Amino acid sequence: MNLKMLNRDIIKYIAMVTMLLNHIANVFLEPGTLLSTVLLDIGYFTAPVMCYFLVEGYHYTRSKRRYAERLAVFALISELPFCLAFSEMYNGEKTISFCGFNMIFTLLLCFGILYVRESVGNEAVRTLLILGFFILSLFSDWALFAPAFTLLFANAGGDQRKVRNAFIIAAVLFTILNISPTDTGILTVQAVFSATASSFGILAAGIVIVCLYNGKRMERGRAFSKWFFYLFYPGHLLILGIIRILGVI
Repeated sequence: MNLKMLNRDIIKYIAMVTMLLNHIANVFLEPGTLLSTVLLDIGYFTAPVMCYFLVEGYHYTRSKRRYAERLAVFALISELPFCLAFSEMYNGEKTISFCGFNMIFTLLLCFGILYVRESVGNEAVRTLLILGFFILSLFSDWALFAPAFTLLFANAGGDQRKVRNAFIIAAVLFTILNISPTDTGILTVQAVFSATASSFGILAAGIVIVCLYNGKRMERGRAFSKWFFYLFYPGHLLILGIIRILGVI
């Protein structure tokens, strides 16, 4: 029985839904509640999927320059909606303030990592440039994690066993860095369990990519899907941000 029934576009649509759930929890729900935690963890499905398809798209694209330009343009378009939606997380007021760069900007940095990895022959220079992209990511969404995911998937080179291991490493890394000891520095079972649960979305992404992804795109509606994915990100953030500012929810 062939389980590889999901194409790239279907997986991206799933990722859009999980991202929306994560952002709804971030913007509107009380942190620490069961519903908020579940939606946040489900939403962690999206980032590794975006990084995986960025790596795949980098190798398949006809023009790396146009790909980078699209990312740059939509990173710019998305910044105001991103800050509109998430400013409250930083200052506790319904105002707009800079709260870091958005995820498409992070993907642009990841694209830079792939380009440097492919184009720079000197190992020392290549390492320094990649480190620079990691440092720049500290000012953006999914700091450090997205660049790390990108390198893991790039190094996997499409080998299914290596891709599976890359997702496992990503989940373990995410778990370790999300463990939060108590104020006294004590590591509790609850903290470990919570951090482990946070990696559910990443593991689910790995299962979908390794076991269900057939390596194809939709037969129809490719152009629509391509631009929908770019437009959905700033679009949904703008709507969430307006709702937040108006206090409708």
